[in-house]
Amino acid sequence: MGILLWIVFGLIAGSFARLVMPGPIAGGLVVALGVGVGGAVLGGLVGTLVGGSVMGFDFRSFLMAIIGSLAVLFSYRSYAMRAMA
Repeated sequence: MGILLWIVFGLIAGSFARLVMPGPIAGGLVVALGVGVGGAVLGGLVGTLVGGSVMGFDFRSFLMAIIGSLAVLFSYRSYAMRAMA
């Protein structure tokens, strides 16, 4: 159930990350949501490693999903910009 929750969190967090970090992204909305899912999973893993249990739907888990999505989206954008140059 945990990984499924992070996928749903990722879709929502990816949308929030696109609102916080607007601008063009190679691949459009589908890639942004995929990056959001990856970031949410990353946020969940980091949150679990730090010592918190982030398996339920609460504010802390959602915040970790958004932070992870922003980190992955920023990294993806940086990589895509370098690849285009």
